[in-house]
Amino acid sequence: MLSAAELAIVALSLQIALLATVICLPFAIATAWLLARKKFYGKPLLNIVVHLPLVLPPVVTGYALLILFGKQGPIGGMLETFLGITFAFRWTGAALAAGIMGFPLMVRAIRLGIEAVDKGLEDAAATLGASRSAVFLHVTLPLVTPALLAGTVLGFAKAMGEFGATITFVASIPGQTETLPSAIYTLLQVPGGEDAALRLILLSVAVSILALAVSEVLARRAARKVAGL
Repeated sequence: MLSAAELAIVALSLQIALLATVICLPFAIATAWLLARKKFYGKPLLNIVVHLPLVLPPVVTGYALLILFGKQGPIGGMLETFLGITFAFRWTGAALAAGIMGFPLMVRAIRLGIEAVDKGLEDAAATLGASRSAVFLHVTLPLVTPALLAGTVLGFAKAMGEFGATITFVASIPGQTETLPSAIYTLLQVPGGEDAALRLILLSVAVSILALAVSEVLARRAARKVAGL
């Protein structure tokens, strides 16, 4: 059985992962559409920036977040002064770090889905008088639903498992920023903490399997609907 402290860690991890995924999803869709459908100056640079967290050491990403969003940082300082929002060493900062680390995976999956859509279908809808937004909402988006679900699950899984950037940016403060990965790491450093670490590891595996299973079911249903269009 999980203790109250362990349940709190799980709840906080889910809260952080869900918030990171929900907030990043609209931006991931917009970015994927830009990269898949538009030609513009600076597109290669945008592509590099989006995928940079995948190739950088997570600690580097976390340090960059600390510099930018810390209380003395150019962005973090303004947010705290004018809006009273603080990210560094807060659970909201953990969500920010997790979202940034999962964002490239979401964008890549959704972009591949958009690129697979026959552009002729979009052009046909446009010639019938549909606006650009209507074409995207009623033609493109339904057709990329499986890719959208795949990207969402990938982003959520990455957010749940994020460690390096998160611990660098917000540390591992019990009850505030201690997530499943950081709690497992801490327990493995403490004599006698192996049993508790194993429980959290098994729970992490169970959550990941459940997320993948739900995603597979939803993706199959979406694919059947798309095939019936």
